[in-house]
Amino acid sequence: MFTNVVFYVVFFIDKMCYTGLVKVYQTCQFRASLKAALFSIRKGGVYVNTVEPIRDMDLVLDVADYLRAKNERDYCLFMFGIYTGLRISDILKLRIRDVREKDYVYIRENKTGKEKRFPINSELKPIVEDFTRGKRDYEYLFKSPNYPNKAISRQQAYNILTDAGKAFGISAIGTHTLRKTFGYHMYQQTHDAITLMEIFNHADISITLRYIGINQDNKDKAIKGLSYHKRSRR
Repeated sequence: MFTNVVFYVVFFIDKMCYTGLVKVYQTCQFRASLKAALFSIRKGGVYVNTVEPIRDMDLVLDVADYLRAKNERDYCLFMFGIYTGLRISDILKLRIRDVREKDYVYIRENKTGKEKRFPINSELKPIVEDFTRGKRDYEYLFKSPNYPNKAISRQQAYNILTDAGKAFGISAIGTHTLRKTFGYHMYQQTHDAITLMEIFNHADISITLRYIGINQDNKDKAIKGLSYHKRSRR
């Protein structure tokens, strides 16, 4: 419950920022710091942490297999997120016609209002083709079973991912995990932080590296590598 409250506070602040209602909040560094502070609010002696990428590639594949066995829609949602890096709000508004037989998908980002084009990865394409087969063009890509034609909600997407996380002991998981996992593994394979910064529409590389968890990895490595026994005493 508390995590959901923090989530909606952050979402509300983002909306104010991008609609120009809060001028002082337009500085990206301040925005990032404020969001980090909100996710570190103390509750009963325990800090609520922001979500993390899934760093272990084997674990990524395990979660994918788990979701595929449970629900084809949830599996496709997970794969779509980690192959495109799109925000969950932009993924959920897609319809079948937006992706069927397409090499590129064009969207207007819900958060920034900017038009964006992204390619459908060659490994993602057959997953999308299988999932969309037999569906009508006007249907939402990730449709709720409770309505004739309505996308699942952000909360439902969150529940899908957290339930999968519980099966593998992953606690720091949420809808942003998809986007962060995309960024983390793209960086590990390319080390191209500039391209990632542009994909994520960040103002600075340091924001991107912090967002995808690279800064934390570097800090962890430095702390773990600290030793007072490397030099022999004279």
